[in-house]
Amino acid sequence: ATTAPRIPSTRLALHHFDTSYSLHLGALWPSVRAGLLCEQKYGALLNNFAAADHVPEELELLNATDFISEAPQKMQQWQRDAAVGEAATRCQEGSGEGRTVTQAEMVTQAEMSPPLCTSISSKIKCYTFPRGDITRFRPARPDALGLLDYYLMDAASLLPVLALNVQPDDFVLDLCAAPGGKTLALLQTGCCGHLAANDVSVSRTKRLYQILHSYVPKEVRDTVSVTSYDGRDWDQVKGGTFDKVLVDVPCTTDRHSAMEEDNNIFHKRRTKERQMLPMLQLQLLMAGILAARPGGAVVYCTCSLSPLQNECVVE
Repeated sequence: ATTAPRIPSTRLALHHFDTSYSLHLGALWPSVRAGLLCEQKYGALLNNFAAADHVPEELELLNATDFISEAPQKMQQWQRDAAVGEAATRCQEGSGEGRTVTQAEMVTQAEMSPPLCTSISSKIKCYTFPRGDITRFRPARPDALGLLDYYLMDAASLLPVLALNVQPDDFVLDLCAAPGGKTLALLQTGCCGHLAANDVSVSRTKRLYQILHSYVPKEVRDTVSVTSYDGRDWDQVKGGTFDKVLVDVPCTTDRHSAMEEDNNIFHKRRTKERQMLPMLQLQLLMAGILAARPGGAVVYCTCSLSPLQNECVVE
């Protein structure tokens, strides 16, 4: 009792979120807050390397649907809504010519905007249950060669992989790869000419090795190099050579911080580490940019809602 923290880290995290995110998200925050505090809901990323042709039919019989096939329509709808909102704001502010922007013009402007994701790999399939359906997926099963049929992960974690838009024979760098869900998803595209999967944590890299051995045949694993460098120094290892770079940085991991005491970054002994996160994220993003060849693409992502860790780092 004398050594236990007086205030749990999860409560500190939630207090911090209530203070900052309520200002940032406004009326959306109560709904987002409820989502953070709900039990995590997984998607099943199908393993294209396993002999499991029966799995899609099995999952569809359970009323699960392919998250990826629905993503383009949802993304375009989100962009349409955002464009309409932006046009409405301009209408309220008034135009330089004193002209009123009509609702029809707002919709037209939204429809003319390019889609958020112009190319989504048809090879990636991830099944999720409908909103409100709390059915749990069965554990993954091995095929005749021992490769598991699907990988359970947060379906939203696939969005950075889709945004990376890997093309055939691309050299790809996953700078902060462990535990390996996004690395596995990148391999599912079948487009990586070579994939460098790096993570500074040796213990987390071991988890990455386990995932590769459980889901990927040897001939494909041979195209993957797994390293444990400090990502901030990557440009000194091999700079300016990758077509696509994924920078999935360490962050406050909001759901974990609000739900789990174990390894919580809001623990008082980790205060300095938490305060230094945006600087670490900036350094990793810069290293990722320097690792990309001229004309290459970099995707930066976090598991946090914090503008300090997202927009401010990119800016």
